Formats: sequence, structure tokens, C-alpha cells
Amino acid sequence: MKISARNILKGKIVAIKKGATTAHVQIDIGGVVVTASITNEAVDDLQLKVGEPAAAVIKSSDVMVAVAD
Repeated sequence: MKISARNILKGKIVAIKKGATTAHVQIDIGGVVVTASITNEAVDDLQLKVGEPAAAVIKSSDVMVAVAD
């Protein structure tokens, strides 16, 4: 697979929580968990399952930075 996104974080699916139309897929990236919000249809189409390898692909034109007061 080729993709233009530069931020690809490989890990393992640790949880899938389906809602009415949207699912939250949690991927453990070396001890840090990233949560993706995708459609239930995408979960089914990709046949995502807990324990399987997956990648979080981050493509965004905006990145925000915060610091403590």
C-alpha cells in the first residue's frame, strides 16, 4: 500500500467500541494508546479485531501545541 501521509504509527488493536454509527478503535503504539474514530462500516470492511496489528495514519494540516500554565 502506498499513502501520502507521513505519520504512520504501527501497533496493535487493544479495543474496538462500536456506537450507533461510529466506532472508536484503540491502537497501542509501544505503550501509548491512540484512538481513531471511524465508521462501523469501516471496522467491518477492514475486518478489524482486537489483538491484530494495525497502523494509525495521521494526516492533518493543523497541529496544536499546549503547555501548562
